[in-house]
Amino acid sequence: MAAIQRPTVTSTTPIEFSGVSISFGDKQVLTDVSFRLGGGETLILLGVTGSGKSVLLKLAATLLKPDSGRILIEGEDTATLGNAALNELRKRMGIVFQEGALFDSLSVYENVAYPMRESGKRADEEKIEQAVLQVLGFVEMEDAIDKMPAELSGGMRRRVSVARAIVTRPGIMLYDSPTAGLDPVTANTINILIAKLRDLNGVASIVVTQRVQDAFFLSNVFFSQGHQKIGEPRDASKPSTWFMVLRDQRVYFWGKRDDLIQSRDPYLLEFIS
Repeated sequence: MAAIQRPTVTSTTPIEFSGVSISFGDKQVLTDVSFRLGGGETLILLGVTGSGKSVLLKLAATLLKPDSGRILIEGEDTATLGNAALNELRKRMGIVFQEGALFDSLSVYENVAYPMRESGKRADEEKIEQAVLQVLGFVEMEDAIDKMPAELSGGMRRRVSVARAIVTRPGIMLYDSPTAGLDPVTANTINILIAKLRDLNGVASIVVTQRVQDAFFLSNVFFSQGHQKIGEPRDASKPSTWFMVLRDQRVYFWGKRDDLIQSRDPYLLEFIS
């Protein structure tokens, strides 16, 4: 399937955390977190419940501000931006929530069109319709365009939420447990969609998950010339999939899939088993 057209991507690093810490009251949630995520790269964020995964995602989405450290999104220091500038920055991101978060009173078409109508940029109805049809085609949900969310299965709702997130052509995608509560077959469909968007459109992605099997699948599937393939790309210049494991508020592990699998660290062995 053809890639979704996007504006020209610059060489600016999409996401960079430098010494980021945050707490809520007396509870320290993240301490001294640092990493860089390049264009087309994926960060798979793992950790037990309460390890700070969702908080890190919200920091990347600029929905929270750190107590210390710097967060750069597409080269912009989020701590220096006012509300208007932050809102503009968020419009260049796509966020997929765990439950899809669709508007129950709007059809699939209106749900997907919503970000374009709210973007503040003038777009005639013909352009909106073209964009909606394109992204619904990308997630293979064209036939559901007139349905209401209540008529959709959980997996279908999740795919529509992806379509809504990408209709404004973001360079960054943030996924909060995108396969939680889904059966294995449907979860696999969502994972393929994440990989397709990453590889065909060069999107930088953070995927929060507690499903290790999903993490390994995402690191072992890629798209080349529109075709799905298994294994890591042979071209060493291709963007990478990184794994991060959070433990005790800190980055406990950062590396590639094979680094994680081959680790003899007792905690990691127990975690991935």
